[in-house]
Amino acid sequence: MSEPVVRVGVGVFVLPPATHQQQPQRVLIGRRLGSLGANKLALPGGHLELSESWAECAIREVREETALVIQNVRCKAVINNPCMDGNASRHYITIFMVGDVAPDSPELANLEPEKCESWAWTTWDDLVRQHCSDDSVFFDPLRRFINHWRVTRPPGADPLDPEIFVA
Repeated sequence: MSEPVVRVGVGVFVLPPATHQQQPQRVLIGRRLGSLGANKLALPGGHLELSESWAECAIREVREETALVIQNVRCKAVINNPCMDGNASRHYITIFMVGDVAPDSPELANLEPEKCESWAWTTWDDLVRQHCSDDSVFFDPLRRFINHWRVTRPPGADPLDPEIFVA
């Protein structure tokens, strides 16, 4: 058996194109399938590849999973997950990025149905409400992001403001 290693994951808050933007802010969310985080709500994303920038990873993963092309990609947060989903052999650093759907992007599609049940647009407020009622429905990195946001930010603060945080 190989030694446990620290892995780097990238999760992406995908925002609709400005022409479709509504208040409150909407983000893309899906329900994971497979072994890690099965049946949990998660953002598009995946593992950082060797020599890849965080933005390149975000763009690649979003396109591979959703067909969407994103632009204006920026870092939002870095979360340390030393015991992913309660498993001490799964230590992840998750980098949360934000990206806007490009105006000429293809339509949203579920390109990896074996890994994600479906994609849907939801509001940040709905995510927080769901987190308050049952945070176990979230993939561990997203659960930690929302929890950190809730305890460190004032009510009504924009979750995707340009301030970067580390938790």
